[in-house]
Amino acid sequence: MATTQTPRSAAAKRRSAAAKRAAQTREENQRTPVEQVQQAAQRAVLIPVGAALTATDRVTDAVTELARVYGTPETAQKRVERDLRRFERRGTTARNRAERRIKRTRTRVERELRQRRVRAQRLVKRNSTRVQREVKAVRRDLEKRVNSPA
Repeated sequence: MATTQTPRSAAAKRRSAAAKRAAQTREENQRTPVEQVQQAAQRAVLIPVGAALTATDRVTDAVTELARVYGTPETAQKRVERDLRRFERRGTTARNRAERRIKRTRTRVERELRQRRVRAQRLVKRNSTRVQREVKAVRRDLEKRVNSPA
């Protein structure tokens, strides 16, 4: 008959963690000052040793992986050439993407400038026509006043 574990509620987990911390605190308070100094000295020695062992493990794993990947000179040569081709493809893709983005931006800027220039030319022409019309009207009015008997 298999036993089924019921999931503990978050509150129960918090109570359990709090109980563990309280037990640890009680244990630490019961230590004598000599025991406390002894534990601090042990930690001061064990922490760097543990860190050095972890670093050694990581270096060993890295070297083992490199030896596996680049086992023989032929394998290493093939791997390097494959990596170089992959890097070249990535570089080509990045360059093409950048060129397309630059071209899109350039086209957009040129279109905006063309639209602004056309708008400005229309505005200048409209204002010029309006000014010429008003000049003609003022000239006619002046000619009428000058030519009319006063």
